[in-house]
Amino acid sequence: MSENKQYGADLIVDSLINHDVEYIFGIPGAKIDRVFDTLEDKGPKLIVARHEQNAAFMAQGIGRMTGNPGVVITTSGPGVSNLATGLVTATDEGDPVLAISGQVKRSDLLKRSHQSMKNVAMMEPVTKYAVEVNDPNTLSETIANAYREAKSGKPGASFVSIPQDVTDSLVSVKAIKPLTDPKLGSASVDDINYLAQAIRNAQLPVLLLGNGASTSKVTQAIRQLLTAVKLPVVETFQGAGIVSRELEEDTFFGRVGLFRNQPGDMLLKKADLVIAIGYDPIEYEARNWNAEISARIIVIDVAQAEIDTYFQPERELIGDIADTIQLLLPAINGYSLPKTSVAYLQNLKKNVVEDVKFDRKTKDGLVHPLDVIDVLQYNTTDDMTVTVDVGSHYIWTARYFKSYEPRHLLFSNGMQTLGVALPWAISAALIRPNTTIISISGDGGFLFSAQELETAVRFQLPIIHLIWNDGKYNMVEFQEEMKYGRSSGVDFGPVDFVKYAESFGAKGYRVDGKESFEQTLKQVLEEVKHGPILIDIPIDYKDNIKLGETILPDEFY
Repeated sequence: MSENKQYGADLIVDSLINHDVEYIFGIPGAKIDRVFDTLEDKGPKLIVARHEQNAAFMAQGIGRMTGNPGVVITTSGPGVSNLATGLVTATDEGDPVLAISGQVKRSDLLKRSHQSMKNVAMMEPVTKYAVEVNDPNTLSETIANAYREAKSGKPGASFVSIPQDVTDSLVSVKAIKPLTDPKLGSASVDDINYLAQAIRNAQLPVLLLGNGASTSKVTQAIRQLLTAVKLPVVETFQGAGIVSRELEEDTFFGRVGLFRNQPGDMLLKKADLVIAIGYDPIEYEARNWNAEISARIIVIDVAQAEIDTYFQPERELIGDIADTIQLLLPAINGYSLPKTSVAYLQNLKKNVVEDVKFDRKTKDGLVHPLDVIDVLQYNTTDDMTVTVDVGSHYIWTARYFKSYEPRHLLFSNGMQTLGVALPWAISAALIRPNTTIISISGDGGFLFSAQELETAVRFQLPIIHLIWNDGKYNMVEFQEEMKYGRSSGVDFGPVDFVKYAESFGAKGYRVDGKESFEQTLKQVLEEVKHGPILIDIPIDYKDNIKLGETILPDEFY
């Protein structure tokens, strides 16, 4: 390539450089290969994945943990369609992603040609922004707009389709330079004063913290507020880790998500004021925690709420969340809960610390879920990231595993997408070097993205992957049993996961009890710096139905 010639591919890569993109995840193909060729000479580090869906999950992981869009690049045809699940997961769960895909030449767009399809029409329903570029000189401006759209307001995925001849064309413009993000102001003074007065008049105000409250800036503001004013807090699964260790005893009353049988539900029902901060109903639908349509709700967020029968806020404080909370603090400083409310909270905490009494005795060779969580809790540190797939293990982990740093315990609680844990772990290992990453899946969900174990081995990433192995799609199984008295369509054959791991060049271990798991975990925490390790845990899910039932006595409401 002549030094003076600049192609569409250069404009794409230079734009990503200008947006400080550190990693690109993807799989090459003929319609986008000039971009991959350009990445050999300049630009972000390329992480070649084993499936486009997993590459999208990796980009989503970057978006969730950093707040800046993760980038995924794929070719045309199935390279595009394989992105759909990853992009809808990112959009619905509020994680910024920029997806760039190849397309057939412009002259083939209206023909039944090889890999020709309507990329934008397919992606519009699952993204915030979906466009196709027809003029090579507009590539950089399109990428700039897509990048900004992905992270603005409620974050989500953006998609840019680029025909092959646009990528291969000469261009006459340079990439757009980095742009300053628009700065939101706080909510209005009137709205802040309204909320302050509502809190002062309330007997039991409760903070409901969602994914949008878990950015580092907002978390810091919330912690300052809770240090000064001990308000009770309930986190969604995606808001895990906002409350610090130091604030836990006085303010934290559990997480809500999935089933309406959690300790946090009790508090939300008892509260006479629910302050929803960065909360999105997709994290835990309001019909689950406000079934009686009796809650008084005030919202703090960057965008107006989606209203439904069960979520009707009387006031919305729209603006920069952290700035709004910082202005709220002096307006409620000195407020304390009434003695009756303090007594209620103390009694609540006393009675729901172990809200269900489980008999952890299991059959020989199996491990009880709470024994796995106890060992894991004892051996993890706050700097470790734990990524959790979807399955019965995610219900147990979300309810009982404690996390004290935001966006260090990751769940898919919007789409509940199988296969996210290992790709997210890869992202975490890349952007949080010198820390150990633990990913957790069931034996069913693991094989949705297990091929990325090779990616982790290739980059020698310090990931410990735990498989809760029971030989079934158990999260479906126990819910079917609760509804129909039997299960169907949940069985599959066994896999030797130790040999599977070894075939990729990773280490694999199988345990047969709590002590065996504890010894193995301590051992691999020392070994994992040399590359990924898998632990196969035969799990005893005998208590799932007991966990899934309505288990909180009415007198605590």
